Amino acid sequence: MACIDLNSDLGESFGPWPMGDDVAMLEIVTSANIACGFHAGDPAGILSVLKEAAKRGVSVGAHIGYSDLVGFGRRNMELSSAELIGDTIYQIGALQGLAKAAGTTVRYVKPHGALYNTIAHDARRAADVIKGIKAMDPSLMLMSLAGAPIVEQGRAAGLTVICEAFADRAYNADRSLVNRRFPGSVIDDPQAIAERMLRLILGGRITAIDGTEIALEAQSICVHGDTPAAVAVACTLRDALVSRGIELKSFAHG
Repeated sequence: MACIDLNSDLGESFGPWPMGDDVAMLEIVTSANIACGFHAGDPAGILSVLKEAAKRGVSVGAHIGYSDLVGFGRRNMELSSAELIGDTIYQIGALQGLAKAAGTTVRYVKPHGALYNTIAHDARRAADVIKGIKAMDPSLMLMSLAGAPIVEQGRAAGLTVICEAFADRAYNADRSLVNRRFPGSVIDDPQAIAERMLRLILGGRITAIDGTEIALEAQSICVHGDTPAAVAVACTLRDALVSRGIELKSFAHG
């Protein structure tokens, strides 16, 4: 039986400003990438989401990012290696403390936004994040963009790397994500999303925005929790996968 992990970026609300429906998404996904306070999230809100994830047996990962609340971590920043390693350690450590209080454990790390896209292809910055992860806990897994150089870089450094595909994002022919500034970068049709992810899981291929057929290795599929149709998309995708006999299971549960 084929199996796949479904993940979503959660814990991104800030004070009285809500971002997505975390509780509803936790009923659907098998892994939750929890903000660590740098690009989004506040301690009380993060703790609450961690407690809800623990109740449901949803695996938890540290969603680390650039220190950029105003830009939601989607703006590039020029950090030295010392700064990036320190920021990585700091964010993982903060989430580990909150996770312990919530009765759960941080099992993996998934960088966010501009940091995620930068380290996918930037070997120096990728090495910095990898060093930060290993300094905290070498058993932590790294979730990264399927088909990107960081996959082999992380594995060569001794980390278990989980390849991730995006249900609601368009791809370029080089397996990179289409920049959010361009039309068609985000897909919002739940049925179209379900069909393309079924094709990816069962056939290992996806159609790029220019019509090119590309191969992707993926152990996890991300459904963004901050889009207007996030819950509907996730529900449609889950139901489509289950109806085809695909098991939904976190990679962190073995």
